[in-house]
Amino acid sequence: MLINLAALLAGFIFLVFSADFFVKGTAAIARNFGISPLIIGLTIVGLGTSAPEMLVAGMASFQGNTGLATGNAVGSNIANIGLVLGATALVTPIFIHSSLLKRELPILLAISIGSYLLVIDGDLSRLDGLILITGLFSFLYWLLRSAKQDQQKNADVLAAEFDDEIPADINNKTAYFYAASGLIALIASSKLLVWSAVNIAVIFGVSDLVIGLTIVAIGTSLPELAASITSVLKKEPDLAVGNIIGSNAFNLLAVFCLPGLIHPGTVDAALISRDFPIMLGLTLLLFLFAYSFNGEAKLNRLKGATFMLFFIGYLAKVYLDTLGT
Repeated sequence: MLINLAALLAGFIFLVFSADFFVKGTAAIARNFGISPLIIGLTIVGLGTSAPEMLVAGMASFQGNTGLATGNAVGSNIANIGLVLGATALVTPIFIHSSLLKRELPILLAISIGSYLLVIDGDLSRLDGLILITGLFSFLYWLLRSAKQDQQKNADVLAAEFDDEIPADINNKTAYFYAASGLIALIASSKLLVWSAVNIAVIFGVSDLVIGLTIVAIGTSLPELAASITSVLKKEPDLAVGNIIGSNAFNLLAVFCLPGLIHPGTVDAALISRDFPIMLGLTLLLFLFAYSFNGEAKLNRLKGATFMLFFIGYLAKVYLDTLGT
């Protein structure tokens, strides 16, 4: 048991650092080729922050542990809003200025509802996976087009925040090293994490879905938590919210599709009846909280506490359901 816990902890640590290396390297390469920081932030960095979930889901699907893969995708989205944004807003209120983020939120809600409708029949087929991956390319196209339009207008504050964060002093040789070593470490650490998580699930007699929804989901959301709190402390609030919106969209389109493409089959009934509705509820709550009709839009401490209470209640529900099985 101690070996599995040590392997799980090591997997999380290496996953976090390797994802950071991979994102830093690929973002630097793109910037060195003259791509704008806004486009890099919305696409490369957005996908990069979902790289841990993608690698974990891919490894788990290849091994036939689809519950771990689907649970990681949905659980990460719940943790990103309930834990990450909740904790960040408790640290300091998050003001939302970016018009691009306000256009992204309805799309995230639509992606969430669409993903739920695809699996409401209890099956995640290869066709469902293809629909989701097609949605990913459509979403990326929309992001690129919107970023270019906002860049021409020079109107969105998110561009300046990305400009401050994306490295500008890394040469191509170093950037390629970061990207390659980060990718290799991502693959190795995700394999270690999946192996240990499955072993722990067997030892405790719980499903790999529960492990994916809780331990693995929270672990793969820790980089977003650190990044979001750092962003708001550095007076970059739109970056904090943008990372979560982008990560959640990519988790459904680029992560949730993998079990369908690699190992199609049935979806755990609890994911459909309990976890997806919670994810949809939190996404809708974020959508409502992020708009203001009588002043500046912000996620204040009360809203952050509401997110946290939802998340704690959700974990309690998963725990009680596990005891009842």
